[in-house]
Amino acid sequence: MPAHSSAPKSAPKSAPKSATKSAPKSAPKPANSPAIFNPKGRRTKQQLRALEVLSRLTELYPDATCSLDYETPVQLLVATVLSAQCTDERVNKVTPALFDRFPDAPALAGADLDELQALVRSTGFYRNKAKNIQAACHRIVTEFGGAVPRTIEELLTLAGVARKTANVVLAHAFGINSGVTVDTHVKRLSNRLKFTKSDNPIQIERDLMKLIPQPDWENWSIRLIYHGRALCKARKPACDRCSLVDLCPSAERIGI
Repeated sequence: MPAHSSAPKSAPKSAPKSATKSAPKSAPKPANSPAIFNPKGRRTKQQLRALEVLSRLTELYPDATCSLDYETPVQLLVATVLSAQCTDERVNKVTPALFDRFPDAPALAGADLDELQALVRSTGFYRNKAKNIQAACHRIVTEFGGAVPRTIEELLTLAGVARKTANVVLAHAFGINSGVTVDTHVKRLSNRLKFTKSDNPIQIERDLMKLIPQPDWENWSIRLIYHGRALCKARKPACDRCSLVDLCPSAERIGI
């Protein structure tokens, strides 16, 4: 997702979206899903610290939302696939021409592959991305009646779609909290905050699902992403300007 201003006091304005503006609702918990935050249980120290982190980040970035530009669920799906190993800023420069030429799933499914590759080339790994986008849209047309599916199980059957993409689409296109989106910022900050000891995105997601209430799973991810871009960068994090310094076990080691 793209970089914005480094000043954390005012969150960047997002482009208008056609998806719901309300907070994502909670998806039903599948029988075989990992343990999640129990809203009726006694809070652990880790949960209380995570909730305080979320509270402070919500105050810092009250308008934080997905920074990819899109108008429909399929456009968000495509943009999220393109954002792999690429900034949202770059993706947002590519998608206007892409969606002008191929605005929906049927158009993308029937696109000339060479033309599709040329349009997404600057996002990197363009051959695989174009192939996966076309295959995913073909399945959307043939198996789902042209509409992006609304369950994580169905989304994961689409080419090029893993949990990160599925979580983004469900949360921002349909308002459904099905999991915690783990990108490079969420991975880095969750480790620095000692909310996980893993480098594996699936395990990190499981660890975070135990700490954060389900209605706030995407709120958590988006705000960690904003904070990672603004202050808690991979190199030279600005711990001296961070409002989480008293909550972060890594602050002394990496920045103060």
